[in-house]
Amino acid sequence: MRRNLALLAGAAAGTVAALLLRRRTTPGAPGGAEADPRAAELRRKLAQAREEAADEDDFEAAGMGAETILEDEPPPAGVEEARRRVHRRARSTAEEMRRDDGPDAA
Repeated sequence: MRRNLALLAGAAAGTVAALLLRRRTTPGAPGGAEADPRAAELRRKLAQAREEAADEDDFEAAGMGAETILEDEPPPAGVEEARRRVHRRARSTAEEMRRDDGPDAA
């Protein structure tokens, strides 16, 4: 009998906890729908921006057409030489570290 009573009390407590948690997480602003007047202004601006299509004149004013494809320029020769030098130094350092980690290094 005590086991049934404990089971019933646990189920009731779980139900109450679930109801309280569900009520606490309901969507909506805590101070009403229009708590912050800036929010309405931002929503209006966002809706206006969504309605307006991108204007081709804006792209041309920026100095490029909407369909312009920008190609990457190859790096200057100095950068390639610096890259090779860094890789060469890294390889030699790695080889030196491997030699230091030989079987008798422990």
